[in-house]
Amino acid sequence: MIELRLAKPAEYEQAGQVTVAGYEADGFVNGPDGTEDHYAPQLLDAAKRAGEAELVVAVDESDMVLGTVTWCPVDSPWRELAVRPDQGEFRMLSVLPAARRQGIARALVEWCLERARADGLNEIVLCSLVVMKAAHTLYGSFGFQRAPELDWEPIPGVLLWGFRLKL
Repeated sequence: MIELRLAKPAEYEQAGQVTVAGYEADGFVNGPDGTEDHYAPQLLDAAKRAGEAELVVAVDESDMVLGTVTWCPVDSPWRELAVRPDQGEFRMLSVLPAARRQGIARALVEWCLERARADGLNEIVLCSLVVMKAAHTLYGSFGFQRAPELDWEPIPGVLLWGFRLKL
């Protein structure tokens, strides 16, 4: 049985490690030149995300963190693409490699959609590395559409694709 909830302070370190592990397993923490990316420390710092956004975790019966996502409320500095108060955004969706293919990523996205609807939002926007094909497939299964007008480069050579879902 998997439980989804806001992370407890004692889980922040584990949540950060799970986030990095998921990105590392797919080769997403290396920069365009193959060196370690500046993003890894941000992925690891779950405590900061929990303080400035909402850190959601998927835990098993023993409270082991299996997956996590960062929900970015309207006043959160973690919002990158959501610029209107009727938009929601989530980031850093990650599942522990050993826990994949159990519906955890899907459940975390569903949590975000439910939260957005409960908050009366009209749209969710997000961005994803061009090479994150599994994530694109997951988002597409919920009805997210590519939104090229939201594409951007946080650092030279790192292109992020934008996606949106009207609620």
